[in-house]
Amino acid sequence: MELVRGRRSKLRKNLVLLGATGSIGTSTLDIVGRFPDRFHMVAMSAGKNVRLALEQALRFRPRLLSVMRREDAEWLSARVPDSIRVLHGDAGLMEVALIEEADLLISALVGAVGLKPTFEAIRAGRHIALANKETLVMAGDLVMNEARKRQVSIFPVDSEHSAILHCMMGHQQNEIRRILLTASGGPFLRTSKSRMKDIRPEDALVHPTWKMGSKITVDSSTLMNKGLEAIEAKWLFGLPIDAIDVHIHPQSIVHSLVEFCDGSVVAHLGLPDMRIPIAFALSYPERLNLMLPALDLFEVGKLSFEKPDFDRFPCLGLALEAGRNGDSMAAVLNAANETAVALFLESRIRFTDIAGVIADTMAKHDPRPLHEISEVLEVDRWAREAAFLTARKKD
Repeated sequence: MELVRGRRSKLRKNLVLLGATGSIGTSTLDIVGRFPDRFHMVAMSAGKNVRLALEQALRFRPRLLSVMRREDAEWLSARVPDSIRVLHGDAGLMEVALIEEADLLISALVGAVGLKPTFEAIRAGRHIALANKETLVMAGDLVMNEARKRQVSIFPVDSEHSAILHCMMGHQQNEIRRILLTASGGPFLRTSKSRMKDIRPEDALVHPTWKMGSKITVDSSTLMNKGLEAIEAKWLFGLPIDAIDVHIHPQSIVHSLVEFCDGSVVAHLGLPDMRIPIAFALSYPERLNLMLPALDLFEVGKLSFEKPDFDRFPCLGLALEAGRNGDSMAAVLNAANETAVALFLESRIRFTDIAGVIADTMAKHDPRPLHEISEVLEVDRWAREAAFLTARKKD
């Protein structure tokens, strides 16, 4: 595998965190706070939750803190020590991503906004802990080629991809037959197709296992999140999309499995706690003692697996189709999905319209190779406009 190059952690690692106030960001800071002798937060970005950003900045004292809006930056500047420089907007986000003393950047932004700062950090030679799956969905070939060119390691943060990395350690890539990517199934695993049109945003935002942001939670409810993860796994582990099989596993204890050419299968089990894969990405190849409860399989009692229902969850099939087509189609898929999910959360389209908006947008696009990030962003812009126009007909 080329995504991780087996380096040992230095005594104290300088970190940059993009998306500090999100679910991955807060879990990352929980780990940093537990191990102050191992990690130092030199720069952070946050969104609109400025009160939480203030609390985080006062505790971790980064040199740079960036937020989205100018007025929020001014509010924070009046409340943090002079040693913390507060920035805003795209320029502020980029300055945080490229701060020179960083050893590792944790890319925990949600959506396409994470692509450019993550890619530019790779170009600058920064190692990456990647939670922003859209970076690889939109531009996997470009990103992985740049990482190889710059000798940058990419450490997966998603629990499934971290599990795959665990299972592959010590094995050669040519020994791998397929990846078995597990999915909880989300809140509507047992919901009939006829009832899905009545699902409301507040219904979709209640996940049975994980606590996540609103966009990712909706993606989990449509199984789009698992489709995006399959595309991400394709690029991270260098396998064709048809060598990645999705298995529904409601207990969320087996985080993924790898099948080898001799027929043996290695599985990674653990509690459904994102601090486990985050800590492994921060400290690789070492492990941190997180003092979490032990996994009690007697209490779990049953580990079950089932095939995904592509009829009730068409978003998964659309994602796998985009992953097979490659090139620009995956970027179109991602942009159309982000647009449709945002409109659903605003109650402007129905839950069952999400897949329709994505399918119609993909049908209008002829996939082509992407050679520059600017081309990726242009495809993203086109797809968002096309998806919005499609959704207006369903509004």
